[in-house]
Amino acid sequence: MTTEKKKVRFGVDSRTREIVIGTFRARLPESRLLRCVIGILLIVGGILGFLPVLGFWMVPLGLLVLSHDSHFVRRQRRRLAVWWASRRTRGNPR
Repeated sequence: MTTEKKKVRFGVDSRTREIVIGTFRARLPESRLLRCVIGILLIVGGILGFLPVLGFWMVPLGLLVLSHDSHFVRRQRRRLAVWWASRRTRGNPR
């Protein structure tokens, strides 16, 4: 019996143009303009997260969509991921 460690991913798969959150995958549109519009609408909807149906979960998802096309957002997302990983390893010596 082999024990495989599940690899949890978070980000945008550039080969398939899919958003990957753990095991969930969602396909992004081919058009760069449409991806930017979707990302901005998700962020705006997330800011209005106190309203019914909309939620604050939309802000990180919108930033994830925008990070596929925006160098600045991608850099900030990677910096946050590195900080988060180092923080988890410091507190968890496994």
